[in-house]
Amino acid sequence: MPKNKDALSRYRWIDERLRNKRLPRPTLEDLIRYVSDKMDSDISMRTMQKDIQDMRSDRELNYMAPIEYDRKTKAYHYTDDSFSISSIPIDEADLQGLEIAIGILEQFRSLPVIQQFEDAILKIAAGLKMNRENLENQGLIKFSRANQYKGAEHIATIVDAIKNLEVIRIAYQSFGRNEPKEHWVEPYHVREYQHRFYLIGKSQKEREGVLLTFALDRMVEIWPTNKHFDQKNFDDASYFQHAIGITVPVGAPELIELSFTPLQGKYVKSQPLHPTQQTTIDNEEECRVTLSVVINPELQMLLLSYGANVKVLQPASLAQRMAAEAEAMQQLYK
Repeated sequence: MPKNKDALSRYRWIDERLRNKRLPRPTLEDLIRYVSDKMDSDISMRTMQKDIQDMRSDRELNYMAPIEYDRKTKAYHYTDDSFSISSIPIDEADLQGLEIAIGILEQFRSLPVIQQFEDAILKIAAGLKMNRENLENQGLIKFSRANQYKGAEHIATIVDAIKNLEVIRIAYQSFGRNEPKEHWVEPYHVREYQHRFYLIGKSQKEREGVLLTFALDRMVEIWPTNKHFDQKNFDDASYFQHAIGITVPVGAPELIELSFTPLQGKYVKSQPLHPTQQTTIDNEEECRVTLSVVINPELQMLLLSYGANVKVLQPASLAQRMAAEAEAMQQLYK
């Protein structure tokens, strides 16, 4: 018969504990304590033993988990270190349904009720990526964006570190460096932008007190440090409230005034560039809007994507940058 919600939750916590390489292999008592704590209820020995057996051999679940018991240490472990019940292949119909659901949830991630489950959403997105890759490797499906979630394999490790207030050590290969650079990072928040995931945290070795952004697809390796930091004081909503994209430079937001062509203005009004967007002029000659945002690379790339359909009116410094880029582009075609 179908498993109930509590049983499925227990399987997930058992799987998480068995995959945790930072802790010794768990005994039956360890698993009972771990799952009971996660479920906030007492799990009996009989229930735990049945759960382990179901994960091993229940054909309805189809986990076929390679759980082995070591009589010498009285501990359990996976014989396959790469195994996880979250990476069990599912069919195409299930994948499409999950991807649609994730897409809807990400569109409303600013709502408080969605923010409560943001970590879970990111983990599910990572699991979807693995299932997509499994199907592609079997030659069943081919997608144009095969690397859509590159770096997502790091999400589970990072999210665990965020929840446990644990410092992580990363080897980070930025585009401007020939070799990776090591950072000891206090991880605060994971965010997706244009099919890439980013970690916002504080590097303990440089620029004390300044938050840095690390792209997960440029992380070469991540290691635990067994060191912890104090409760973070980070509000992602406040941190990103004046930014378009993922980069948040130091400084106050500026008033950006843009003049769009009437046709382009229709699109901009229907899908505002930023919550601070205000329409000041809207006639047959132009659609003029203002934004209150920080000037970052994502803003500049967005404005360049409109080509001749937008003109920056202020600030003058941004207008000059756009003019210089336009001139450089023109030179390429001469």
